[in-house]
Amino acid sequence: MTAKLLNKGQWADQVSTILVSGSLWGFTEVVLGGAMAAAGLPYRSGVLTGLGMGIMAVAIGAFAKPAMLAGIALVAVLCKQLVVPILHVSIMCKANSCLAVMLDGFALLGVVSVFSRRLDSSYLVRAAVGALAALSAAVAFFFVGMRAAPCKYLLSFNRPGGLIAFLAVEGLPWILFSALLFPAGYWIGKRLGEFVHAWRTDRPLLYYTTVTATVICCWGASATVIAAGL
Repeated sequence: MTAKLLNKGQWADQVSTILVSGSLWGFTEVVLGGAMAAAGLPYRSGVLTGLGMGIMAVAIGAFAKPAMLAGIALVAVLCKQLVVPILHVSIMCKANSCLAVMLDGFALLGVVSVFSRRLDSSYLVRAAVGALAALSAAVAFFFVGMRAAPCKYLLSFNRPGGLIAFLAVEGLPWILFSALLFPAGYWIGKRLGEFVHAWRTDRPLLYYTTVTATVICCWGASATVIAAGL
């Protein structure tokens, strides 16, 4: 009975983390991404990629369950796709940015699965994991995005040597921000894991209220920004 309760508790913690992490990632993509675009700030895709890697790293640090990353990426994509019911546009409107999010999630899932036993060995390993995941996602995005729903900007790299140029312009910021933010997120996650479990056990009402409020706020803010056309 105790083992069953523990398994149910772990499952609840992981599902809550997937929902909160994915919603926070979607929020950064929609709200922060929109603000950076409106302000004309550079390295927007690099910052957003790094933040996504950092958010996913919190989940890995807390639970060491790489499969969670697919769920986190899916929740973030669904948050971004609020644009469909709100603005009545095609699901393909955000196809490439949603593709980038999913590729980030699956790339990190693959890299973490390979290096999971070495994540605690050193900061350099964790930085390398973030960098390698970002590099893998950038390469995959170049080839898949070029054939899925390429925008004019992406098509500008459809030339001999285009992959190298794309990696130099877009991939390098992805790699640098991910190498910086993945270790930071992992460090936070290692310290949150036991706290989250204890919080849910000792104060379940407050725990679930906070989880629900965080998800609602992220999605509500994202919906407001999308509706405003920002």
